Amino acid sequence: MNLCFPGRALDLTAPVVMGIVNVTPDSFSDGGRYRSPEAAVEHGIRLAGDGAAIIDVGGESTRPGARPVSVAEEIDRVLPVIEGLAAATEVPVSVDTSKPEVMRAAARAGASMINDVNALRAEGALLAAAETGLPVCLMHMQGEPRTMQDAPTYDDVVEDVFRFLADRIAACRTAGMDESRIVVDPGFGFGKTLENNLQLMKRLERITDLGRPLLIGVSRKSMIGAVLDRPADERLSGGLALGVLAIERGARILRVHDVRETMDVIRMTTAVLAAEDGRGPNENG
Repeated sequence: MNLCFPGRALDLTAPVVMGIVNVTPDSFSDGGRYRSPEAAVEHGIRLAGDGAAIIDVGGESTRPGARPVSVAEEIDRVLPVIEGLAAATEVPVSVDTSKPEVMRAAARAGASMINDVNALRAEGALLAAAETGLPVCLMHMQGEPRTMQDAPTYDDVVEDVFRFLADRIAACRTAGMDESRIVVDPGFGFGKTLENNLQLMKRLERITDLGRPLLIGVSRKSMIGAVLDRPADERLSGGLALGVLAIERGARILRVHDVRETMDVIRMTTAVLAAEDGRGPNENG
């Protein structure tokens, strides 16, 4: 399975990593570390060197309770970084936004993908994404970022997420998008309790029935903190464990802060999954 970018295709036969570059003062994990364009571009180049196949640039925090950011402010944050990364590396740059104005501006600045936590539901977003011709990631979220964790409820979280994403894929097709441009994300931590998140990971294979590449974003998230009782900067091992489980269940893209360590997880996990299931003589090593 390939993901089609303008002028190129990304082979997803084996899982790949999307590296996170937050250009925000208030992201839950690394807010404020890369607020200057120079620091953010340098960080993105480092992630590409560590093995990231996509670099995801975001200018508005989507953590619970985060304040809204205006269109102008978000554009001011992300455009210099997108332009810098597009000039400095051949790795596709994704823009993490729900605003149609930002989508269009980012596409003009050199972005190769749109990653929308709102699944193109904002007014004008679906049309804007279709007009750019860029691939899109559609994420499930119950509610909206500032209130999504107040009281999330589901009949069956896996089936509810499946139906939501199926509906959004259909909406994209109606808008003229080819399915080769669509990625889906079940939205761990977005309007979901800990038990919802655990159920979703356990039954993740169901989401692959949509027939589109599956992106998973669990890096440093609160579900890890809740299970392990660790702050955000001590959740790497939990995130790597979830990465293994996600790959086994069909994930093709892991969106993470820690690219180098996740690349090791992918290499080791895929080596085991690809091993011959023989019953020959035992080997040492």
